[in-house]
Amino acid sequence: MQKKSTKREIDGVFLLNKPLGFSSNQALKKIQWLFNAKKAGHTGTLDPMASGLLPICLGEATKFSHRLLNANKTYIATIQFGVTTTTGDQEGEVISEKEVVFNEVQLKETLQKFIGDITQIPPMYSALKFEGKPLYEYARKGIEIERKSRQITIYDIKLIKVEGSVTTIEVFCSKGTYIRTLAEDIGEALGCGAYLKGLERTQTGNFQLSDALSIEALEAIAVASREKILLPIDALLEGLSSIELTSTETEAIKKGQSIDFISKNEEELRLYSASGKFLGVGQPDLQGHLLPKRLIANIL
Repeated sequence: MQKKSTKREIDGVFLLNKPLGFSSNQALKKIQWLFNAKKAGHTGTLDPMASGLLPICLGEATKFSHRLLNANKTYIATIQFGVTTTTGDQEGEVISEKEVVFNEVQLKETLQKFIGDITQIPPMYSALKFEGKPLYEYARKGIEIERKSRQITIYDIKLIKVEGSVTTIEVFCSKGTYIRTLAEDIGEALGCGAYLKGLERTQTGNFQLSDALSIEALEAIAVASREKILLPIDALLEGLSSIELTSTETEAIKKGQSIDFISKNEEELRLYSASGKFLGVGQPDLQGHLLPKRLIANIL
């Protein structure tokens, strides 16, 4: 009987260029297996029909993955105008077809109207959960669930290419934005309907797709060398201010104790020991203390 391999305690961030056809969970399990990691989590769902940047957190990095879930993101979206489908993408059945009569000037003017704070109704074909099940499970059974509208922010939309009735745009947006819904809403505003033909995520927070590796590229790296390509845990916390603690302060923080710290705000801080080792995140208060909020386990 073949001996089962022991999972490794491995910490860090892997930037995956997720391929088409993989769900985020399938991609996560594949990367976890390739690293033989004991613990792993992803940082924001990408549909199987979408490709691009999917940061994977391993080990203690999973404690800080929420920062990327809440981060702004950039997408390259390909929109097919003149056709609407049941799913809002090319996998659904065609509902209607209309002639595309707008010109590029009208298209640019319409795109500008979607920049700023807007409201969206999440699509039925999404991973948003209702009573413990993703909406797409209800949609596949023909069940319509009432969804509340939510406010999101589109920071910028750039027109990249127009080829007949197919348009490619770049969207810089806040968390919670459904690009599928955005494509449909743009098509409705132009009077011809639309669906999302293709989607690629190119940026999440400070991470870029250009720095990501495919599954095949990771497989080509020797197993013993794979850990070297991981980003450190604190790469997830870029943008947070940091503080270096003394040896005494470090020991106090490790024990879960607060230390004296004067701050004018209560924003989280990255904590480092006197030797430069990342400890985790602390939370200052306005009473002159700094409290440990989330620490990595291997410092304890």
